[in-house]
Amino acid sequence: MYMDQQFEHMHLPIRGLNLHVAQAGKGDKGTVVFLHGFPEIWYSWRHQMLAVAAAGYRAVAPDWRGYGLSDEPPVEEEVVYDDLLDDLLGILDALSIPKVFLVGKDFGAVATYDFALRHPDRVCGVMCLGIPFTPFTASFPNMPEGFYMSRWLEPGRAEADFDRYDVKRVVRTIYILFSSSEIPIAKEDQEITDLADLLTPLPEWFSEKDLSVYASLYEKSGFRYPLKMPYRCIYMSDVLDRSTDKRETIENPKFQVPVFVVMGDKDYVNKLPGFETLLKGGIMAMFAPDLKIAFVPEGSHFVQEQFPDKVNELLIGFLKDHSVPATA
Repeated sequence: MYMDQQFEHMHLPIRGLNLHVAQAGKGDKGTVVFLHGFPEIWYSWRHQMLAVAAAGYRAVAPDWRGYGLSDEPPVEEEVVYDDLLDDLLGILDALSIPKVFLVGKDFGAVATYDFALRHPDRVCGVMCLGIPFTPFTASFPNMPEGFYMSRWLEPGRAEADFDRYDVKRVVRTIYILFSSSEIPIAKEDQEITDLADLLTPLPEWFSEKDLSVYASLYEKSGFRYPLKMPYRCIYMSDVLDRSTDKRETIENPKFQVPVFVVMGDKDYVNKLPGFETLLKGGIMAMFAPDLKIAFVPEGSHFVQEQFPDKVNELLIGFLKDHSVPATA
């Protein structure tokens, strides 16, 4: 089911947890580490991992703590955003990877940006999907009450919503909703998962087999921790129209490595307040002198699964344009 004949799987003891890592390729040209978002897992990078491995790179894709086959921290332990960055550093050290290309998606892109800023000596370049860089955590005080992020910030509400269904139904619903070009917003008498039902078809590029893989891996982790990481640890909301940034602010952030942002032009994220200005108004270039931005026609928030050949072409081109010594 996991295409195991093409991937090597292992667990690494990292900071008191056993974190699952999938790998492909030998890496004579360098190493590429893929960082997933929500509700994804390592498997969401399957197409890109095989492509970079075939191109002569080592592909590494961990499940974040609390996701997929990785251990979940104890329930009583505080969920801290910096755990992502510290875990990533631990993975690189455990695998003896001195320098790496990072590819991140969704909140994995946030971690990718921040890791590159904090550890530029360990990074060759970054490619991020679905999220532009901001030096602070975005907040959306003027969005309707039913805005999905506001609902998921409310402790217990999303858990109660998700608990009405089995894991497979929840993953199915999220993939349907977030592959749309519209921001998921529920009515007052609805929960977010009410916005799609079993009669709503899966995206044509997301098969029942893919859904079964995701569901089987979320059977282990569940959604308790994923709802906290990222939603309630990157920012919190005491009331639904006010967010408090929990990411460490980096003063005068300036990327010392190449940055490549890839967005689907039908990604709902493009409609979030301020994001279009970040992407098209030149703001990101203030922080990333070596910046490239590409839009994939018809691409959704899951563009790497929807149009794998196009994303692979962009990724391999980026790697070739910034070739590094084989030790990286």
